Amino acid sequence: MIPGVASDFSNDWLWVSLIKAVLIVVFLLTSVLFAIWFERKVVARMQVRPGPNWHGPFGLLQSLADAMKLLLKEDVNVTRADRIVYLLAPMISVFCALLVFAVIPFGPEVTIPFTDYSTPAQLTDFPVAVLYVLACASMGVYGIVLGGWSSGSTYPLLGSVRSTAQVISYELAMGLSLVSVFIMAGSMSTSQIVASQTSIWWFLPLLPAFVVYVISMIGETNRLPFDLPEAEGELVSGYMTEYSSMKFAWFFLAEYINMLNVSAVATTLFLGGWRAPWPLSAINDGMFNTGWWPVLWFLVKLWLVMFVFVWVRGTLLRLRYDQFMSFGWKVLIPVALVWVVVLSVFQYLGLAGVTRTQLITGVAVAAVVVIGLLWLWPDRKAKAADGAGPPGDARRPAGDFDAFADGFPVPPLPGQVLPPSPRARRHVMQAADVPGTSAAPDPAVDRSEETR
Repeated sequence: MIPGVASDFSNDWLWVSLIKAVLIVVFLLTSVLFAIWFERKVVARMQVRPGPNWHGPFGLLQSLADAMKLLLKEDVNVTRADRIVYLLAPMISVFCALLVFAVIPFGPEVTIPFTDYSTPAQLTDFPVAVLYVLACASMGVYGIVLGGWSSGSTYPLLGSVRSTAQVISYELAMGLSLVSVFIMAGSMSTSQIVASQTSIWWFLPLLPAFVVYVISMIGETNRLPFDLPEAEGELVSGYMTEYSSMKFAWFFLAEYINMLNVSAVATTLFLGGWRAPWPLSAINDGMFNTGWWPVLWFLVKLWLVMFVFVWVRGTLLRLRYDQFMSFGWKVLIPVALVWVVVLSVFQYLGLAGVTRTQLITGVAVAAVVVIGLLWLWPDRKAKAADGAGPPGDARRPAGDFDAFADGFPVPPLPGQVLPPSPRARRHVMQAADVPGTSAAPDPAVDRSEETR
């Protein structure tokens, strides 16, 4: 056995590892086809329309038809592209995406049907397996960056630059959210982390870290509302603009595999991994945590997290780039860092012999102090509304706001009011000429006229 790892791979022969690797690749490829159909059907339900329903029962073969369409489309190569890097970039993305599931435990030790051979339902594991997952996720971004840079076009370059900043921001928040799991489990081995969740799943005591991870995993995979590297409305398709046929399909494949990867990591580190949910786990001395049952629980949790991806896409709009970066650096990273510090202090005090009652009392006193400070802290928005901002401050209201003052249209900031449009003024003047009507402009009318 490997020290610090719960699973025992000492009896695995080379051919067993090869079979496991092939099964993982087949599982990922078939899961991507199902995920595309699943996303289309769920979003269609949210938008009150049928979704794919023509190819195969319930439209299940629609994803296969799309894959064949991409395979048979004309393969166009950009003349100004760096040919080698241009072809290598999508391969890097797919290859790095396929590596993550090597350390994900699907279940405990299982017996292969019709034989007496037992092996862990996991390809491999080692004491720093989660760091390996983060490294693979970081390396996968090189495919996006190189793909956009090597295309020799403006929109792909902008998308790849956005991706670089996005990954740096949200990888930090994701890594900090996982540190709390390492502190509680005392290990970075995936099988050992699952074994540490026998009595309680870590998402309950580590709820702030779990929330930060869920938000970060959506930003890490370039999904709505964080799909700034693609952003069809402003960058055509971002880093994939100059790709077609199977090269485009590789990027598409890598994105969905990465969704499965981060969902599997969330399941393993926060949701108990392959362990059955309570009260099923308490039936007949944990009968549902043995055999092939754990594989079922793992897949159920995996697709529940995948549903979150689809749910968010069907309900939220894309953020502006400044909002996206501010949220990552000013909200997620500070929250994750403060949570790690607080958890570390609690763990140290627990090891030092401080009782639970004393810890709860200390937390209550600290919470009262923080709430009091927040209550007494001056409100900058109230100051700005009273005109107390510094001279020349753009947030300070100054009557009507001229959107074209600098030569290009800009939206009003909080506290600023757009003047009524010429059409709205004409309506007000016409209303003033009609007997029995008021000449005072209606703000609601002004806004509706401005949007026409």
